[in-house]
Amino acid sequence: MPERVRVSRRMPPGHVRAPAYLRGKTGVVERALGRFANPEQLAYGLPAGKEPLYRVRFTMAEVWGAAAERPDDTIDAEIFAHWLTPVTERQDAP
Repeated sequence: MPERVRVSRRMPPGHVRAPAYLRGKTGVVERALGRFANPEQLAYGLPAGKEPLYRVRFTMAEVWGAAAERPDDTIDAEIFAHWLTPVTERQDAP
C-alpha cells in the first residue's frame, strides 16, 4: 500500500522547495527518487547534507477542494523528506 503523507503547513521566509498550494495537503508517495543536497541550504551557501526526495501524488480534489474542475485528476510534486509527515488513518479521520 502506498505511503500517505502530509506536507508541512509552515510558511518560512526565503528559498523553499515546497509549493505553497500543497502545504497542509495529503498525498501518496509515488516513488522515492534518491538522496540529494538540500537546495534550501545551498541557496544560502550553507553546507547541505543529502536527504531523501520523493515524488508525491495529489488529487485535484485534495488540492483545490470543491473548486476542482476534474477532482480525480492528479498532480505530482517532488518534495524533500523534511517537508513530509506520514499520515495514519487515525490522524486523517474527521
